[in-house]
Amino acid sequence: MSGVYVAIGDSMSIDDYAGGPGRGAASLLHRNRDSDFPDWAGRDLATYGVEAQILARDGATVIDVLQRQLPLITQAPVLATVTMGGNDLMGAYGDNQAAHAAIGRVTAIGEAILLRLRALCGTGGRVVLTTVYDPSDGTGQVPGSGLQPWPEGPILVRALNAALVELAGRHDAIVADVHGHFLGHGVHGGDPAAADSRPANRNLWYCGVIEPNAWGANEIRAAWWDAVTHGDWLPPS
Repeated sequence: MSGVYVAIGDSMSIDDYAGGPGRGAASLLHRNRDSDFPDWAGRDLATYGVEAQILARDGATVIDVLQRQLPLITQAPVLATVTMGGNDLMGAYGDNQAAHAAIGRVTAIGEAILLRLRALCGTGGRVVLTTVYDPSDGTGQVPGSGLQPWPEGPILVRALNAALVELAGRHDAIVADVHGHFLGHGVHGGDPAAADSRPANRNLWYCGVIEPNAWGANEIRAAWWDAVTHGDWLPPS
């Protein structure tokens, strides 16, 4: 196998909150850090001869993905991972009506993103669309964050994810259910608002409220890997 892996989207994909270069989810999917995760040695895209173009950026919304990231893809990807929608929903934090409108925008712009990405990947490429996690673990509050509780927040996160799953189905994309995978590793696992990117508590997968720490980045990578191996694109791990 050869070609390029492209990561587009937001901070769920990047290195910044996981402890530095090479430690984010997209970086780990491309090339494992064997010293950090020895059980993942040999289970990465670089082992299969795949290069990487990581275009995801901190704070990106769906408009950013469409207008600023997709145009930078330089060759047809053999694999693309997408993390989007979380910042759009956070931009409406606490306002249920605005949140529903944000989900509508994610769906509409997501259609354009997936159409373009599917065309770029062609028949041989795979697209993995990622669900959005909930650091409140369904409670609607993160006590150490300084944010007001938002009881409807978890319901709206689930609505966003349902829209993403439907979007994936319309465009032959694989779903990586990070939302389900992360439940119990937010407020029920520790303090998601903590700043430590590599806490001693490996049951906590967040930092800075909504960012994946080093352990969270590894788990996003694991969800992606599971999605592509069970989709028969790579040999099972």
